[in-house]
Amino acid sequence: MRTSRKRKELSTNTSLISQMTWGYIILIVLAMVQEILVFFNIYTSHSYSLLEISLNIVAMCALLFGFVVSMGIAVVVIFIFLVTYFVWMVTYAPVNTLIFFELFLIPANILIAAFIKSTLIRNKRVSERLEALRKRDPEVDLYTSLGNKKALGDTVVKQSNLARRYSDRYTFSVAMFKIEFLALVQESLGSQLYSQLLLELSETIQKQIRYEDYKFSIEDGRFIILCPMTDQQYLQLLTDRIKNAMMDMTFLDKKGNDLKLVIRAGAFVFQKEQFSTYENIDEIIAALERNTETDLIAEYI
Repeated sequence: MRTSRKRKELSTNTSLISQMTWGYIILIVLAMVQEILVFFNIYTSHSYSLLEISLNIVAMCALLFGFVVSMGIAVVVIFIFLVTYFVWMVTYAPVNTLIFFELFLIPANILIAAFIKSTLIRNKRVSERLEALRKRDPEVDLYTSLGNKKALGDTVVKQSNLARRYSDRYTFSVAMFKIEFLALVQESLGSQLYSQLLLELSETIQKQIRYEDYKFSIEDGRFIILCPMTDQQYLQLLTDRIKNAMMDMTFLDKKGNDLKLVIRAGAFVFQKEQFSTYENIDEIIAALERNTETDLIAEYI
């Protein structure tokens, strides 16, 4: 549930960044249009009156005004400006291209500045919520929902204590899935696609395990699952199923070709006699690594 919330926050943050990007693009376009109108007016009338200079200054000030006030106030001011400016334009103002288009440019400047401000505020709030979530649960990757090495060590210690205390009723198993030829995989994907691959592999693993099982990711393309109340026979079936699902996953490299993954798997069941070993996570990882080296199926592929 917490992971789902994190992903929702990340999706919202990405959407806000996209909106802000479009806001800046529109603002740049408006500035370009205004400059073009100024030069066009000078070209056609061979003059640049004090009134036209004042309108350009007002247009620039409109950006600052829109950035300072709230969206509601900006909308009210725009409505009043449109009515007032239109009355002034049809009664007293000299008719030329620049004065006519300022009717639209000044309100547009206010509106786009207010929009950028509101997006920045929302983006700041989302960033603050993400930071709060990260501090609350720092051991879980926000994108993949995978625990890291520290989370793995803490979970193993807790599970081994339970297994030792209730050895006649409780046990757990640990399995590692390792991407073989990792350097070639990273080279064929690039950093962005490789991150996406890790995300999809995480989702593939999640579909194969139970809700109460744990999943982790450590460096060098290694995934680890911890499964409470799992015996040797079921563990072998589970590791084979997960490994095959990971290798059967469809994924395109940066050239548009199907990526052929080779996954090695290794696992073991908790043994009470080796309890002291479970306090050192590096020894557990090394033991799993040794078990993956005996995975002849991956070697054959």
